[in-house]
Amino acid sequence: MKKFDIITFGSATRDIYLRSKKFSPIFSKDFPTGKVIQLGFGSKIEMTDISFSTGGGGANAAVTFASLGLKVAYCGKIGNDYFGGLIIKELKNLKIDTALVSRTGKKSTNVSVILSYPDRDKTILVYRGAADLFKIKDIPLDKIKNAKWFYLAPFSGKLANLTEDLVSLAKRNKIMVAMNPGYNQLTLSKKTLERILKKIDILILNQEEASLLTGIAYRKEKAIFRKIDELVPGICVMTKGREGVIVSDGEYLYKAAALKIKLVDTTGAGDSFNSGFLSSFIKTKDISSAIQLGLANAAACLQKLGAKEGLLHRGQSYKKVKVRKLRL
Repeated sequence: MKKFDIITFGSATRDIYLRSKKFSPIFSKDFPTGKVIQLGFGSKIEMTDISFSTGGGGANAAVTFASLGLKVAYCGKIGNDYFGGLIIKELKNLKIDTALVSRTGKKSTNVSVILSYPDRDKTILVYRGAADLFKIKDIPLDKIKNAKWFYLAPFSGKLANLTEDLVSLAKRNKIMVAMNPGYNQLTLSKKTLERILKKIDILILNQEEASLLTGIAYRKEKAIFRKIDELVPGICVMTKGREGVIVSDGEYLYKAAALKIKLVDTTGAGDSFNSGFLSSFIKTKDISSAIQLGLANAAACLQKLGAKEGLLHRGQSYKKVKVRKLRL
């Protein structure tokens, strides 16, 4: 029976990146972001670049774990189609075990079309297909019992309802759990969410998610962490985009600023930090070192197009940020 350092759960998608100077954003108060792409109806739009890659929260994280030397498997569902085959091939080439991947003919593999335009913003067209059909019964239980960690990427739609089953499965088998919940998981019933959080070893949220979970404005960091520490017995992480990250172990806060870089593409930034942080923590059990690797991996990702092109590899040197440790 294979032993895994970590198994990732979440979506695996075929990502299609389209870049064009014709993706011209205009300002509009009718949209939440204040901007909208303007394309002529019925027209042909010239692309300046197109590229293809495997994406999705579960798959993206698995790539970092493998690149940094961990034994990793991806567990999820893809379509019994051409794109699904490409995902399997690419994951295998990256030394990610695919024995836990199930396939279906009921829906096509998930697809994301990323439209990138001059000011480096992007719009993503999403098809949520086969991944949403994933069930607990799809997991070959005899193959996961020797895992040390589960990593739960954000689950969309009905998949969120599987979160408690997965966490409980891990705990029954003495497997540690790191989770980066999405909106659908954070809006589960209060009692369900509280049961889940009590079993989490590392919880990773961005500022908006932390505010949604606690009902506290994200700028009130100490108040947020006091509340989260009541809900989660393990380590709590709040990413802050360009401002860096703050982590609580229930006694101390660890703060660090993001590395200054030339931004190319934000796709996969969260996945790269999360998996970099966790990769280091699994090996060292040291929060400061985990923050340094997480931020360095995110910075490397942000300087390349796509979610995986810039990711760090085992043995690769990287710049380490200064981490401040403050009593909570």
